[in-house]
Amino acid sequence: MTATTTTTAVELTGVSKSYRMGSGEVHALRGVDLSVERGQFVVILGPSGSGKTTLLNLIGAIDTPTAGAITADGTHLGDLDERERTDYRRSSVGFVFQFFNLIPTLTAAENVELIAELAGSGGADRTGEALASVGLADRADHFPSQLSGGEQQRVAIARALAKHPPLLLCDEPTGELDFETGRSILGLLRRLGHERNQTVLVVTHNAAIGAIADRVIRLHAGEISEDRLVDHPADPGELTW
Repeated sequence: MTATTTTTAVELTGVSKSYRMGSGEVHALRGVDLSVERGQFVVILGPSGSGKTTLLNLIGAIDTPTAGAITADGTHLGDLDERERTDYRRSSVGFVFQFFNLIPTLTAAENVELIAELAGSGGADRTGEALASVGLADRADHFPSQLSGGEQQRVAIARALAKHPPLLLCDEPTGELDFETGRSILGLLRRLGHERNQTVLVVTHNAAIGAIADRVIRLHAGEISEDRLVDHPADPGELTW
């Protein structure tokens, strides 16, 4: 594994990803160049099929590019074997998805502690801290079926945060939530990312969410069509859509 020390959290150079579909080929990403600084809250916009989720999967080492190079958390992902890719996902990346993927037979605390232990992150101590950070210290012993959708998503965020990952990758994290809960979750992600100097990438189709970002990246047909810094990010409480 090759690592470097830099203020850049994520660097993509000429990254392309294509898939075989029958006798044809689908180009999910086309020659993407991208550099993201540590601590940025970045919203990645685009319609279905624009390459948003593919981009997150490549940065998270869930998938590999067809061409190009990716450096994330100082690690050159192309240098990693499968075991090292697993280690990178465990130690460097927190994932938050649209569907909460909680284990129904485990309590909120047990769902979080399981991931913390797998990451070698101090188990019980990190679990209590993570649940408190998302406002669920008093719901630790509840099972997912006893929690609201917003509470389940906060458990999922706590599970990702328990590893203290430098990168937090969020794929449509509010897609299954009502408006008020979704707005609260976005505010939580932005606040915790800034407090902990974590780089947060949020994929969404909802352009309004870009108002609270430090930076907005828009994808179209696998290419970056817009990349801009937000001069005065809005307070999440001001969001409407």
